[in-house]
Amino acid sequence: MAMAMTNSLRPNTPGIWNKRDGHYLGPAHDAVPLLVDPNNPLDFSRPARAFSKEAQAVGRDLIGRLNSLRSVEYPNDAAMSARVASYELAFRMQQSIPEVVDFSKETADTQALYGINQPHCAVFGTQLLAARRMVERGVRFIQIQHGAGGAGAWDAHGGLKANHERNARAVDQPVGGLLEDLDRRGLLDETLVIFATEFGRTPGSQGSDGRDHHIFGFSVWLAGGGLKRGVVHGATDEIGFHAVEHRHYVTDIHATILKQLGLDSRELELPGRKRLDIDHGKPIDEIIA
Repeated sequence: MAMAMTNSLRPNTPGIWNKRDGHYLGPAHDAVPLLVDPNNPLDFSRPARAFSKEAQAVGRDLIGRLNSLRSVEYPNDAAMSARVASYELAFRMQQSIPEVVDFSKETADTQALYGINQPHCAVFGTQLLAARRMVERGVRFIQIQHGAGGAGAWDAHGGLKANHERNARAVDQPVGGLLEDLDRRGLLDETLVIFATEFGRTPGSQGSDGRDHHIFGFSVWLAGGGLKRGVVHGATDEIGFHAVEHRHYVTDIHATILKQLGLDSRELELPGRKRLDIDHGKPIDEIIA
């Protein structure tokens, strides 16, 4: 299974992309930390002093030869192979990433569409505009995390109203802007956008004005990628405690995503016959166009 890099962004520290490792997929699928800063988008991407292009070419050639010798000596060293691949990727990113996160050629209307000119949503809007530019340039998997940190900015065990109001204002316009921008550029039909969480919040209060973690009924929305538009699938009971109509487990979301990618988790195995999914879900065909 060929996978591109996955990029995770931590928005409550402006512009910093979190590292997310590939776990049992192996180190070759580790994410690459990025900064949405055209002056320094990639840690250690600039040399300590200036080098000519000719000098850089000599260095790349030498490193390539040394890497080839080591790969012959240690042909089964997955960690070394992943490191070599990551360095080669890093060089290509040095050449391309500064342009990806440079918004100077984006129109004022486009930047306003993402809310970059509004303090309450500027950081997340910047991240989503960077994501759209990555999509245009062929990055296949992009993950942006809103509300990272210790327990997560959305983890409102107290002060839920103020917490969720602030966070909703931070994501609302940028998300709408991303969908509109992808659609008008003809990219939405081939780009699957997933807005998801690992659990919901209890319908009853925790303490005075908080909500606890809740796994029995919560929502995920998806857009583009060959899915139907304007469809609501499933429902909770009258107090939002249990999913009662068209209930699905998270593995059904996995299976739906894989189907839209042309894949089947039952046919995906890693070296050593480790399954990609512990439990296989079923695609949610009712939402597929």
